[in-house]
Amino acid sequence: MNLTIGILGFLAARSGSTPEGTSDALERLEGQPWGVAALLVIALGLLAYGIWRLAAAFWDLEAYGTEAKGMIARAGQTVTGVIHIGLAAVAAAVVFGSGGSGGGSSIEDWTARIMGWPFGQWIVGIAGAIAAAAGLYYIYKGISEKYMRMLRSKPLTLRLRPLLTAGLAAQGVVITIIGGLLVYAAWTTNPQEAGGLGDAFTWLRDQPYGLWLVMALSLGLCAFCVFCLVNAAYRIIPRLGTDDVETLASKIEAKAKSA
Repeated sequence: MNLTIGILGFLAARSGSTPEGTSDALERLEGQPWGVAALLVIALGLLAYGIWRLAAAFWDLEAYGTEAKGMIARAGQTVTGVIHIGLAAVAAAVVFGSGGSGGGSSIEDWTARIMGWPFGQWIVGIAGAIAAAAGLYYIYKGISEKYMRMLRSKPLTLRLRPLLTAGLAAQGVVITIIGGLLVYAAWTTNPQEAGGLGDAFTWLRDQPYGLWLVMALSLGLCAFCVFCLVNAAYRIIPRLGTDDVETLASKIEAKAKSA
C-alpha cells in the first residue's frame, strides 16, 4: 500500500501536481489489468497488520508494561491498528464497487459521524493526539535507531540500515500530520479539517519547499515498505525473544568498540 502511494506521490510531485490520497491511489490501481488481485492482497495485508497491532496492544507483545508511558504506547498501537483495518475496508470497498468519494468511507466522513456521538469531539481530539504522539515516537525511534534493539543482526539488516531509519521516520511524519489534522478538526468542530494521506501530502506541499518535501516523504514511504519486509523476516518479539539472539544494535555497538 505504502509502496503504491509512495511511487504515485513521487511521480505526481515531480510533475508539479498534487499527490493522491489512499482512496484515489486504490481506485487507480483497480484500473490496471492486475489491479483487483493486487487490491485484494493489499486489503488482506492491511487487515492482518491491523489485527497484529491490536493483538500486540492487548497482550503487550512489545513489553511496554502497564505504567503511563507503556499504556500510551499501547494506545498508539490500538489507534494505528484501527486505522489499518479501516484502510483494509477502503481497499475492499474499491474492489467490490462501493469505494470512491461518494462511499462515505473517508476520514472526514468517519470524523463527522463520531463527532455526532456524545463526547464525540473529545473522542476525535484524543484519538488525534494519540496518533500524533505515536507518529512522533516513530520519528524518534527511527532517528535514534532504537528499532535496531529488536532486529536480528544479519548482513542484510546491516546494509539496509539507512533505508530502515528513513522509512520509519517517514511513516512517523505521515502519522503525526494525520493525527494533527484530527486534533485540529476536533478543535474547530469541523470534520472537514480531518484528513488522510492525501491531505497530509497537500498540507506538506503548501509548506516552503513543499514539492521537495513531498518527494522526500514519498521516497520515505517506499523505504518504510522495506522496513516492514525486513521486520517481518528479522523482527524480535520482546515477549517471545531470548537473550542469546544477537541484535543489530548489539552488533553495531560491538563493531564500534572493536574499532
